[in-house]
Amino acid sequence: MGDSQDEGRRRRRRSRQRVIALETVPASRMRWVFALLCLGLVGLMGRMAWLQVFQASTLEARARSFQTQQTDPLGTRRPIVDRAGRLVALDEERFRLWAHPNNFRFPGDEPTLVRPPLDIARRLSGLLAVPMAELVQRMGDRPSGIRLAEGIDPETAAEIRRLAISGVDLEPYPYRVYPQGDLFANVVGFLNLERVPQAGLEQSRDRDLQRHEQARSLRRGADGTPLPDNLAPGTFFGDDLRLQLTLDARLQELAAKALAAQVKEWKAKKGVAIVMDVRNGELLALASTPTYDPNRYWKFPAARFREWSVQDLYEPGSTFKPINLAIALQEGVIQANGKVNDIGQLQIGGWPINNHDRQANGVIDFPTVLQVSSNVGMVQAMRNLRSSLYWDWLAKLGIEARPDTDLPGAIGGQLKTKEQFTTQPIEPATASFGQGFNLTPLKLAQLHALLANGGRLISPHITRGLRSGDGLARVDRAKGLPLMRPDVTRTVLAWMESVVQKGSGKGAFTPGYRIGGKTGTAQKAQNGIYVPGAKICSFVATLPIEDPRYVVLVVVDEPQGENAYGSTVAVPVAKQIIDGLLVIEKIPPTGAHTALEPALEPAVKPAG
Repeated sequence: MGDSQDEGRRRRRRSRQRVIALETVPASRMRWVFALLCLGLVGLMGRMAWLQVFQASTLEARARSFQTQQTDPLGTRRPIVDRAGRLVALDEERFRLWAHPNNFRFPGDEPTLVRPPLDIARRLSGLLAVPMAELVQRMGDRPSGIRLAEGIDPETAAEIRRLAISGVDLEPYPYRVYPQGDLFANVVGFLNLERVPQAGLEQSRDRDLQRHEQARSLRRGADGTPLPDNLAPGTFFGDDLRLQLTLDARLQELAAKALAAQVKEWKAKKGVAIVMDVRNGELLALASTPTYDPNRYWKFPAARFREWSVQDLYEPGSTFKPINLAIALQEGVIQANGKVNDIGQLQIGGWPINNHDRQANGVIDFPTVLQVSSNVGMVQAMRNLRSSLYWDWLAKLGIEARPDTDLPGAIGGQLKTKEQFTTQPIEPATASFGQGFNLTPLKLAQLHALLANGGRLISPHITRGLRSGDGLARVDRAKGLPLMRPDVTRTVLAWMESVVQKGSGKGAFTPGYRIGGKTGTAQKAQNGIYVPGAKICSFVATLPIEDPRYVVLVVVDEPQGENAYGSTVAVPVAKQIIDGLLVIEKIPPTGAHTALEPALEPAVKPAG
């Protein structure tokens, strides 16, 4: 009891001592404390004023940078479709898989736990179809930023996301896919792994194929909810434009298969097949072989990336004879009912010129000249045309000029100088049967389209323009440059029809349809020298003769065998293409003008 009282007295004594100590503090010290408190308050208010008045815009911009998500364009490209809208090239979403081993954790793991790479590889191996050991090797001992895989499809990416593995990230990117495989590779081209266009339309129309994307800035609230303010109209709009081709996938596939089979059978180096609409220059088919798969371009030699129908030159041979006869008719040096004396052999400037079979055909008309593919007859027909005027016509037809076309890489042909052509008699003589100058298969198709459409030189093309769901942007190319009279071209077409009826083009005959054509079997020249035994076999057809709409050209380079001629090598391919074209384009039979069956003649060696 006494102890507790003593303790109370001691506490009261200490309290009184503290009060006395405070009362004895000097007033000056209190003033200093008050001043310091006031100074701190003034400083705090000044800082607040500085931040809100002078640094408000800077701080607001910094806050918005934390609240705003910047999305850069992915660099997607527009699709390419054929004339009916079938997909030829498109971008699909693919994913890259990145690994950060210093953050490897499974759902439910402690925050401080880091899983070894083997645990992650065990879960990813089946989805990526990559052995665990290889995945572990790829990760190595690097702590972060490891690219584990590319080209992951969206379905697999979704499965990886469901694993919810910390330290594994998926990065989306566009990937160019060519669903038709090698069918359009020769004209469409491809993108390499860095998405840089390397060939074809992907390269020549690169700017048109790039979507006009823009970076997006999207504000988010504290909980991550998107805030739709300060967004320009159309920020989330992606155009639906696509580049439309004039090519038809069905006809392209038919032509490619027929051509590849014939090239293989005759052990030829290469071949090309072209189908052109003579009214406007649209190409419905442009097939080349050998070709490549743009989805796996790295497995093929780079030489296959060239489209030789527009980049390689050759001597057209007898397929150019109808063009020459049209020139002679236009200039009046021959008449539609005229004849020439084919004596089988001529000497021009000391050089011998023979028919392919070294036989004389006697006095023959011009349909027969084409039917038997008479070289001597052609020289006789063209020798009345002044060589200077003849050269002018070849130049006017654009033999040396690059064709006005959207086909990438197209080049002009080669023609002797006017001085050489006019001073050396052998030059116009050999030119009369399609040798001594070079052009591309595309150029020859363009010139035969001129015969078919009444004398207009049209521009061959394979694109119609950028198309959307509500319309088509296209250029009117139907006019063309008029060079010949329609009556001249109609006469030559009638002569060409006789070749299919009675001559070397009988293999292209189709009951109910009027078809004209001309075969060609030309010697192959390289660097101005003819290669012994090397041939280029070709056939060009126009249909239907009464109202021409299409030209079909087939060229096969260096078929092997003694019986390799235009009639045996190129005509069968053209026949298959013509049959498919009649069905696909729904061309009705001739009707009252139904073509007669070709005349039966004794078997003879095929004409050139």
